[in-house]
Amino acid sequence: MTGSLEKTVQVEQPPPAGGVAVLFADIAGSTKLYDALGDTDAKTMIDEALTAMRVITQRHRGRVIKTIGDELMCLFPNAERGFLAATDMQTVVNALVVTRGVKRMIRIGFHAGPVIEEQGDVFGDTVNVAARMAGLAKGMQIMTTRATVDALPEALRASTRPIAAVAVKGKADELAVCEVLWQESDDLTMAAGVHAAAQSPAELLVHHGAQEFVLGAERPALLLGRDAACDVVLADPKASRQHARIEKRRDKFFLTDQSSNGTYVTIEGEPEIGLRRE
Repeated sequence: MTGSLEKTVQVEQPPPAGGVAVLFADIAGSTKLYDALGDTDAKTMIDEALTAMRVITQRHRGRVIKTIGDELMCLFPNAERGFLAATDMQTVVNALVVTRGVKRMIRIGFHAGPVIEEQGDVFGDTVNVAARMAGLAKGMQIMTTRATVDALPEALRASTRPIAAVAVKGKADELAVCEVLWQESDDLTMAAGVHAAAQSPAELLVHHGAQEFVLGAERPALLLGRDAACDVVLADPKASRQHARIEKRRDKFFLTDQSSNGTYVTIEGEPEIGLRRE
């Protein structure tokens, strides 16, 4: 897609000074954990992750507003604290002991701005947008808004990248979304251009067996691997637990290898392309 075809995105203004950060974090694919491990082991894994996230919330001067099943809703004094808590949560949970070959993964979304506090709970547009960011995130991802990134110190802004623009219920304009890069990785990435009509947003159709996924504004990323919490579960023993990720960034889709053995891509009429993380 050329620059002349790109859709103009109106981005929210940065939250005002003193704006708080609302963060949602939950266990990705918890139903699959129960299926793979049984009730006792799955609940133990989930409880360990939730406990770790509660401790991290307090460490960053936040508080847990509520627990909804296997999801936490937390409040932090500003965007920076929300950012640091989110990256710590991912790092700590990712390091927890694997049970019977199954690794738990969490997904996080946060947004900074004003809220209404009432009887220990919080309400308002900031809460709704934060929940939308969590809904966009996949396992091992942190998603936030460009407005929140703009409110971060420069050193932290460098650890983010723009992903897409998405619609949020109740808002006339789409919001620019960013991913927080919390892993130090040398992942090898292959970009594929997407040609689309000016009237249509870029979308990618992914087939795996009987499954079909549409990547676009509503689902900007797809995680593939042997782990039960992945979007696409690969039965091949040569596949890694989190083997690869496909994600939308503006008008292009990227395939990123995260595996031990590499990923191979075949495009009709062209030589096979090998991606391998070093």
